[in-house]
Amino acid sequence: MTTSIPHASAFARLGALMNRLDVYRLDIRISRDGLRVTNPFADGCCDDAPEPGDTITCRPREDDGGRLWFFHSWGEPIAEADRVVDAALAIAATLGAVHGAG
Repeated sequence: MTTSIPHASAFARLGALMNRLDVYRLDIRISRDGLRVTNPFADGCCDDAPEPGDTITCRPREDDGGRLWFFHSWGEPIAEADRVVDAALAIAATLGAVHGAG
């Protein structure tokens, strides 16, 4: 599923998230479709996914008054887009880049 980023502000928030995720030594690429994040230091699930990864989008969340949120590729909300540090930690933990969390 490909989701375009409709707002320049959403793209800017993804840029801020990309900068914060750099702390976790993840591979990160930004595109019009979102932020592709992979963990090169962890094993993936299968041959098609040799390392854990996700494509993060930033879009309005209708059940929160249309405020911008970060979302996993499977549609689960991560955090409000103003909460970049919280979102980065959640993404890093999902990809196995945070040890001792939880």
